[in-house]
Amino acid sequence: MTVAIFFKFRTFITSAMGLALACLLVGCGGLSGTADSRGESATPSAGRASTPWDVTSTGPAGGPSWLHRTFPGKASNQFAYLKLDGRNAMGVTSSASASMLRKVVSIEPAQLDAVRFSWKVPALIAGADMALRDKDDSPVRLVLAFDGDRSKLSPRDHMLSELARALTGEDMPYATLMYVWCNSREPGSVLMNPRTDRIRKLVLESGPKRLNRWLDYERDIRADYLKVFGEEPGRLIAVGIMTDTDNTKSTAQAWYGPVVLGSATVAGK
Repeated sequence: MTVAIFFKFRTFITSAMGLALACLLVGCGGLSGTADSRGESATPSAGRASTPWDVTSTGPAGGPSWLHRTFPGKASNQFAYLKLDGRNAMGVTSSASASMLRKVVSIEPAQLDAVRFSWKVPALIAGADMALRDKDDSPVRLVLAFDGDRSKLSPRDHMLSELARALTGEDMPYATLMYVWCNSREPGSVLMNPRTDRIRKLVLESGPKRLNRWLDYERDIRADYLKVFGEEPGRLIAVGIMTDTDNTKSTAQAWYGPVVLGSATVAGK
């Protein structure tokens, strides 16, 4: 990208730096042990790799540790391991902030199985609306990023990926599927990211009825991807957890149970 093009789209880059940037980068590999090529933090917090949550959040994929990924121009969430209600949990506090824990994986389409996870949410984010650019916050997100045939990307998405690389040194994934908790839309609804249709959200919970309790899920990754994107998934390249309040400038807290790739049947063999 030439300098002239970069500055021509500088305003667009700035507007995409919040949650969209976080989502665009969740699947990117090539992380060093200390920082990415532009010096942004991509390291786990001190001692994080040894927590029971990290150990039980590997699944059959194994591979690198969970990393705390921060984003340019955004305050970071606070992540901390704890025992909650007898469970290993990763607690997150978000205060007008957005960052995630991300694990890079490599699972070919033929090996895609289920993902098992849980979360506990004490309160919704007032005023949040994941269909609107300036209100796109959620108390919990489980994020799956996929590789794919990038020749199918629209010119806009090619440009967005190029701009993301110019800003951070990383391309956006071909596709990103999120499981989310929405304030009002029915479970099963599919929401497009306001900036790119390569990020799509599948609503698992809606409204306040199931707050303040642990909710456990086992989702068929292939079936959900096919429902949300209308095509077969490519290689799974990363998994992430994220709570964000940067758009609504609010505060939220949540707890995540271990994230395990593989169905309970397979895991129990």
